[in-house]
Amino acid sequence: MYYGEEIIEDVRSRNDIVDIIGARVKLKRSGSGFMGLCPFHGEKTPSFHVNPSRQTFHCFGCGIGGNVYTFLMEYENLTFQEAVKVLAERAGVALPEEREDPEARARADLRTKLLAVNKDAATFYYYQLRQKDGEQALGYLTGRQLSEETIRNFGLGYSPKSSGALYHYLKGKGYGDDLLKESGLFNYENKRGPEPLDKFWNRVMFPIMDTNNRVIGFGGRVMGDGQPKYLNSPETKLFDKSRNLYGLNVAKRTRRGYFIICEGYMDVISLHQAGFTNAVASLGTALTAGQANLISRYTKNVYLTYDSDGAGVKATLRAIPIMKEAGISTRIIRMNPYKDPDEFIKALGSEAFEERIRNAENSFTFEVGVMEGDYDLKDPEGKTKFLQAVARKLLDFPEEIERENYLEAIAAKYFVSAEALRKLVNRLGAGVQAEKVAKETQAEVRQTKKKSGDDGIRQSQRLMLSFIASKPAIVGATGNVLGPDDFTDPFYHIVAEEIYAQYEKEKTVTPARIIGHFETREEQSDAAGLFEEQLHAPVDDKELEKAVNETIRKIKKNSLDQQFQEAKERGDAAKLTELIRERNALQQMRPITLPR
Repeated sequence: MYYGEEIIEDVRSRNDIVDIIGARVKLKRSGSGFMGLCPFHGEKTPSFHVNPSRQTFHCFGCGIGGNVYTFLMEYENLTFQEAVKVLAERAGVALPEEREDPEARARADLRTKLLAVNKDAATFYYYQLRQKDGEQALGYLTGRQLSEETIRNFGLGYSPKSSGALYHYLKGKGYGDDLLKESGLFNYENKRGPEPLDKFWNRVMFPIMDTNNRVIGFGGRVMGDGQPKYLNSPETKLFDKSRNLYGLNVAKRTRRGYFIICEGYMDVISLHQAGFTNAVASLGTALTAGQANLISRYTKNVYLTYDSDGAGVKATLRAIPIMKEAGISTRIIRMNPYKDPDEFIKALGSEAFEERIRNAENSFTFEVGVMEGDYDLKDPEGKTKFLQAVARKLLDFPEEIERENYLEAIAAKYFVSAEALRKLVNRLGAGVQAEKVAKETQAEVRQTKKKSGDDGIRQSQRLMLSFIASKPAIVGATGNVLGPDDFTDPFYHIVAEEIYAQYEKEKTVTPARIIGHFETREEQSDAAGLFEEQLHAPVDDKELEKAVNETIRKIKKNSLDQQFQEAKERGDAAKLTELIRERNALQQMRPITLPR
């Protein structure tokens, strides 16, 4: 069912976001809004803000935000259409049949059908685990000390040795080959006769679920000596392994305040069974930036507990900078003398694992410890080279206080003078900087300046939209000078188009409606964060007016510069002449006066 914008806005406006969230989260009045503990990540200090005037929510801890639809979808695990129905029924709004977008409907229908295929496949696998052919697989799981409850909770199953068992089952359910081919469950290129082969056979099956508890793919562990040992679903319209995590559908509700990142399915399952329901795993690949960004939506603290072998150490070293780039603080849980969390839990239990968590190692000292193995610290020359390598690594910390804290810790651990290590760091830092400057070509310098400029312009565009959100009349005052096309960042351009269109029609701006324009949770959270931006600089109308004028000039100049370059590349002389006039007019522009 698809609903037009008018009915969606009508339903939204009839459901006060404070009432909806307040029925599920304990809120306290804070200024003009409400604060509470975020229901989407563990926290002890409230950072979850609900804005009744804008009808939005935003968590300053995990970054999630949006309108009443966004909240209900995330909190209750609903689709957008389901959220509309729930809120419409609550408000007593009758939902009419609305016109459909054929392309959107086709995409949604395909996803719905693929979800149905996966659900039926998961049911089939679960049933087969308890049949005679599944005795070995069930024995494998119980031999790994998994309880019946755990097997049921994770929907574990078995794909029979017969390479066509699932195919015949799903064909009997009425699914066509075009759809089954899209599911990724079958090999249509390699056939034995007229029928495709089941991609998974003779494997213990692990359903992979999205954050709404829907099966989007599978992992399979072979029974016997077949290869590969573990096999995952291929990329499909539902499944992108670089942007999903095994166990996230449960871990996202954790109250522990951090995630435990493992390597494999069994590690996650064993940890969950032991009470660590905040454990997740990447899906057969090294941790990706997409997965790190996904994690950052729920927590900013992660404990890595990869295998203790060489491959696990390398995976940990690769993951640390990816986590850091996503703004996540990382600590390392040592599993020695055991290979992985699964073995550790079986041998020592949950209390011992809790102790390992408490003694988890800072990611920097872990990296230094790994580096230590490459040098002979008993040899003066070896120790000198080691400390030089550590000093170079200390240069990775841009903040002096942070760098100094680590420097002193390293000096104490390796029995070296902190002052001597500090001098070494400073000397190497000066050398690195000089080498960097010497190697930079003119093109690289231009590129660096361009990136810096891009970041500054993007911040100016964000700031301008925040000004407008706080005082919509700014749109009317700046309409002759600034427009949506001047917002060159793709995301902010869309927001600006919505804002200007709303103001032109209604002389006001409704943030909740603009948030509803976006489909993905990430975009909705970004938009909500924009409207909840705390404007620290302007404290009164005069300062706001000054800041708005300065920001307009930056945005407009950037817009004209981009248009000028494009016109120059096209050889459009008329456009160039027009843009030169606009540039001159901008230089002579009188300050815009905002309505009081």
